[in-house]
Amino acid sequence: MSTTQKSDPATDKKFIKMADVFIADANQLCDVKTPDHQLVNAALLYASARFSAFITASLSKSKENYQQSTDAAIEFYTAEFNKMLKEHMQQYEVVFDKSSTQKK
Repeated sequence: MSTTQKSDPATDKKFIKMADVFIADANQLCDVKTPDHQLVNAALLYASARFSAFITASLSKSKENYQQSTDAAIEFYTAEFNKMLKEHMQQYEVVFDKSSTQKK
């Protein structure tokens, strides 16, 4: 779901539910004796990049169309990731706020 598209509550719920499946899988991969969080994160990024390339190719009518659309697709996907990451980084600041008030 693009953050630039209008929001539909039913779509939002479906979107969040799908994302939660991926997050649960990532959490499960980290739920081991010696978790490698960076490896799990890298695998998620790799999977997202691979799937984004697949979607871009699938929506292209020809090789030429694909080649012409790759730069725009890359710009779109990276801009969306950037927006989402900034939003989540801001949301996680509350973790530090809670831990500082608990120490007092």
